[in-house]
Amino acid sequence: MTTTASSAPSSSHHLSPAFPGRAPWGTAGKLRAWQQGAMEEYLRRQPRDFLAVATPGAGKTTFALTLASWLLHHHVVQQVTVVAPTEHLKTQWAEAAARIGIRLDPEYSAGPLGRDYHGVAITYAGIGVRPMLHRNRCEQRKTLVILDEIHHAGDSRSWGEACLEAFEPATRRLALTGTPFRSDTNPIPFVSYAEGTDGIRRSVADYTYGYGNALGDGVVRPVIFLSYSGSMRWRTKAGDEIAAKLGEPMTKDATSQAWRTALDPRGEWMPAVLTAADRRLTEVRRSIHDAGGLVIATDQESARAYAKLIREITGTSATLVLSDDSGASQRIEEFRGSEDRWMVAVRMVSEGVDVPRLAVGVYATTIATPLFFAQAVGRFVRSRRRGETASVFLPTIPTLLQFAHELELERDHALDKPKKDGEEDPYAEEADLLKEAEREQNEPDGEQDQLPFEALESDAVFDRVMYDGHEFGMQAHPGSEEEQDYLGIPGLLEPDQVRLLLQKRQARQLAHSRRRPDAEADLLEVPAENRPVLSHKEMMELRRELNSLVGAYAHQSGKPHGVIHTELRRVCGGPPSAEATAGQLRQRVEKIREWATRMR
Repeated sequence: MTTTASSAPSSSHHLSPAFPGRAPWGTAGKLRAWQQGAMEEYLRRQPRDFLAVATPGAGKTTFALTLASWLLHHHVVQQVTVVAPTEHLKTQWAEAAARIGIRLDPEYSAGPLGRDYHGVAITYAGIGVRPMLHRNRCEQRKTLVILDEIHHAGDSRSWGEACLEAFEPATRRLALTGTPFRSDTNPIPFVSYAEGTDGIRRSVADYTYGYGNALGDGVVRPVIFLSYSGSMRWRTKAGDEIAAKLGEPMTKDATSQAWRTALDPRGEWMPAVLTAADRRLTEVRRSIHDAGGLVIATDQESARAYAKLIREITGTSATLVLSDDSGASQRIEEFRGSEDRWMVAVRMVSEGVDVPRLAVGVYATTIATPLFFAQAVGRFVRSRRRGETASVFLPTIPTLLQFAHELELERDHALDKPKKDGEEDPYAEEADLLKEAEREQNEPDGEQDQLPFEALESDAVFDRVMYDGHEFGMQAHPGSEEEQDYLGIPGLLEPDQVRLLLQKRQARQLAHSRRRPDAEADLLEVPAENRPVLSHKEMMELRRELNSLVGAYAHQSGKPHGVIHTELRRVCGGPPSAEATAGQLRQRVEKIREWATRMR
């Protein structure tokens, strides 16, 4: 059958007035503007395969189920199969479908489907176990397959091959994702790729609704990132004691170790940041009474310790989610429907899990990939009414700050991306990290013969606020009035009001610092935008520049490279180049240029 765009419905033929809740402000009908646009594009083309990319919280489920209802009603398909990443999500899909009259069986395993059902909801792992079962179902009846967060179909070769085998005969396939990029180059089934001018094939979406567009429509919340620095001290596996300030330019290994030290629940950094986050949550709950917070932990041991800290700070218990099992799903649902303040999760609450009241987050994990970061932040951006804001607390780690600044960038999944010798992969595979996160700490890891890494002490310093690509604030002690200025930003504000208020708070902080006696200026009193945090790549460029100048000076003076580096350290101070800060490296660059000038 053929259907023209003019016959596209304004909503599903039997869509409940209560579903999907409310449209973005200024739009009409029961579908949001982007959902209606995606429906019209689909019905205009009637494709067999369709990839819809929409930012987390935008309403991909609503769009997919509305389309499924239309296809069933017009007899284009006879049944629906939803494939989701987790057990919890397949149940969530079944519940959402039931609200518009589509009955999906989330417990289906084999055999004939009950007559009362329109289809099934299953996980990618379930497809991997029995692909032929689902292929037979597709061959027997015209089937719409909805592949939720389809990038998971590339998580392993077996999952991708199973999806290809199971759903090759499907009548229609609708792929959904909020994060259409992967850390590897495994092709994603049923996704089209086009080669760019650089020779790299990238995924091609049929409809895209990015975070920037969703923010403009009021569909998602604006995100305020609050970054915390501080002094760290730790003992390496070699037995060396090292001290550094979080966010200070350093080697990749040192940055990782400083980060781990900050997240150690026995130090002072985590209690200070959790206390600040709870204060922020209290402020948000003045206008959003049921607002909740989520701490994303690195591993099970840390998660339990953070939950204990939250109880000590707030006097109430936090919901603890250690893995995506049936018990965890029940705890997530109970938290979703309650007004409890905090939930702590290893990894995070899986992408797509709908807990709209989450408004404050603490990124307390060492996983640093753009995919994971985007999914994590996506837990807090789902908007329920105009003016809601989301607040995410971060350690001052260059990679994370970069991800925060790039939140609105749209990415595609790239194939064939060449990896140069020695080049760092910014999309490093997170699967092993997630597996490590779920591993109990007493499981063997093959490193028993080495000295354990040991976090010795840490403290926290409020560092900066990032919003809409800009940075605000000056460093302040936890608990200070300066910190409270930013924690106390109202929870209901228009995006422009957030920016204006942050500018006013920073101006007030600057004016106050100018009146302060020099003896009291114990923290860096410079606006955040004038305190850039250098990435590891930028540090490598600084070291490369220094080494190049040392090489030129060695040729000019006849002195060995090692002698010149030693003399630079003696004159300028500081550790070897590999451990020097950006300021120390720049000082040495200027000094050697001065020496070279004198020789001319």
